[in-house]
Amino acid sequence: MSLPKIKEARDLSDAEIAEQILAVKRQLMNLRLQQATGRMEKPHLFKHARHRLAQLMTVERERQILADLALAQELATAKSEQAASATGG
Repeated sequence: MSLPKIKEARDLSDAEIAEQILAVKRQLMNLRLQQATGRMEKPHLFKHARHRLAQLMTVERERQILADLALAQELATAKSEQAASATGG
């Protein structure tokens, strides 16, 4: 099994990303439980799950940053328009 690709995470919607993050966190918890009880058969799944979680959280953060930038641009535009109308421009 190969590592998941970031493109797959970028194709998901925001809601799907949040859902996937929770699912991967649950998977990691179950893997830790299996490891603690000695039932771990595939230890490489830790790496895959952590890798997937990092990808999902990265995409989520990228989208937050883009949304913050868009909001900041809207506020700057509104502020400049307000200043122009206040000076009679």
